[in-house]
Amino acid sequence: MSQSLSLQSERQIRNQVGAAQRPRWPWLRTLWRSKPAVVGAMVILAIVFSAIFAPAVAPYDPNSQQYGFLEAPTAAHWLGTDDLGRDLFSRIVHGARISLFVGLITVVLAMVIGVLLGLLAGYYGGWIDNIIMRYIDLQWAFPNFIIAVYLVAVFGTGLSNVIVAVTLAFLDDFARIVRGMVLSLRTMDYVTASRAIGSSDWRIMVRHILPNATAPVIVQATVSISAAILAEAGLSFLGLGVQPSTPTWGLILSDARTFVSRAWWLAVFPGLAITLTVLSINFLGDALRDMLDVREYSP
Repeated sequence: MSQSLSLQSERQIRNQVGAAQRPRWPWLRTLWRSKPAVVGAMVILAIVFSAIFAPAVAPYDPNSQQYGFLEAPTAAHWLGTDDLGRDLFSRIVHGARISLFVGLITVVLAMVIGVLLGLLAGYYGGWIDNIIMRYIDLQWAFPNFIIAVYLVAVFGTGLSNVIVAVTLAFLDDFARIVRGMVLSLRTMDYVTASRAIGSSDWRIMVRHILPNATAPVIVQATVSISAAILAEAGLSFLGLGVQPSTPTWGLILSDARTFVSRAWWLAVFPGLAITLTVLSINFLGDALRDMLDVREYSP
């Protein structure tokens, strides 16, 4: 009896020592080791801060036309003015709101719908899998941006229609990833044991299968945010996005086409904003992929 108690106390001491030596936030240490991810996180934080507090950050009203036409960058107007006398820096700052909002909300909606479709297709199989995957295969045959353009042409322009179009265009990626994970997880012993004790299908999918499939979903969500931002900018550039009075990065680039030869700042600065945002998100996505990959990540 005393020997068993001593063994048990020895195990407890070992567990406490191991917990003390184990770093508290190993994921933060892994991200810190990736310099591109650190730079990307700092850029994203700066852009998000500017978007949230755009009225305080922007020195002028983004739609005010009280300034000089096509003025080069000066101390008064850091990034110059456009052909209607509007401050370009203020329009870029306010445009970050639309771009980040569309990128985030569309990916969240696409992830929820795509994960649900992938769970149903992978878990039940049969005719449910055939119906869902034939639709996914049909959508997979076309680029996401082409699908978004088609859906906006059907639904019409406007912010809400752009969100719906981009959401439907990007949900197939999540559905395919989750279905593949479910096909490999539904035959695991813990799933069989949960089914044997009478757990419902919904409980098995949500409590046992989905938590083990979150890593690739998170990585895909990070990649899809940058793609959704590019899709919104492309739709606005083609005149299929939000209303012309709303400042967005794609719309600013579209307005700059006529004057790009004599006002270079109209195209360079919004293009840099899109490039820095997309690159920073991709850097974070690469770091998350390395961190969440069990073959490469060891805490």
